[in-house]
Amino acid sequence: MARPRPRRARRVRRTWLRVLGLVVVSAVLVTLDYRGELHGAVNAARRSTADALNPVERAVDDVLHPVGHFFAGAVEYGSLARQNAELRLELRRAEGQVLRLGTERRELDQLARLEHLPFVDVATIPTVTAEVIGQSSSNFEATVTLDKGQDDGVAVGMPVVDGLGLVGRVVQVASHQATVELITDSRSVVSVTYGTAGALAAASGQGPGAALRVDYVPNRAPIHRGELLSTSGEQLGLYPPGIPVARVQSVRSTAAGTQATVSARPVADLGSLGFVDVLAWEPPG
Repeated sequence: MARPRPRRARRVRRTWLRVLGLVVVSAVLVTLDYRGELHGAVNAARRSTADALNPVERAVDDVLHPVGHFFAGAVEYGSLARQNAELRLELRRAEGQVLRLGTERRELDQLARLEHLPFVDVATIPTVTAEVIGQSSSNFEATVTLDKGQDDGVAVGMPVVDGLGLVGRVVQVASHQATVELITDSRSVVSVTYGTAGALAAASGQGPGAALRVDYVPNRAPIHRGELLSTSGEQLGLYPPGIPVARVQSVRSTAAGTQATVSARPVADLGSLGFVDVLAWEPPG
């Protein structure tokens, strides 16, 4: 009696038969396609397959496209962030250079004006050019420190000017430094003249950055906005006459009082002092 063939052997045989059949069919299809007999059918099958797979491709692209953009954007963002930081650094450097150039140019202009002071006769009043190396201010006090002192011929009480007008006067001196009380300091009072007749008034400091208060100007006096106030040479000779001090900013008469309310702005550039001249001024007598 014959023994039954194992099932595994039968499965292997069927598998080989299928593979052999597929190889034969493939060979036939390739031969026919080469001869052109099934060219149209194969192309149609290819088109059908492409049409069937197209939605799948689009779906996959829709999913992967944003992901690709995300990673690409992350890389580009890092690069742009670095470029932005570099540009900001270059901008800060450029701004610093512009500020330094502006400061240097302003100081050169100040020095040039000090060479030719139109309101001081350097033949009779010697000058000491000094650099401002420090500034101190509070609500009412305003002073600057100079790099010249007693050993350079600077003394307490000497007037200080820039190329435009009166800055203040020396109130403290050391060997190589001096402290100057600005005309905006609340302790400063300068005798000035106004009008064609040279009437007297007093310009008092009201604190750093504030306008000067001009006292002793009668109501309806001949004083006008924009008028230049200059040192009178009075006030015990603290300042020589004719130094520009301030320009009138406002004039307001009061019905009840006898004096007008007058304010004036210093002509000296007190907020940007770089170099000044100390006047070796000795009051007459």
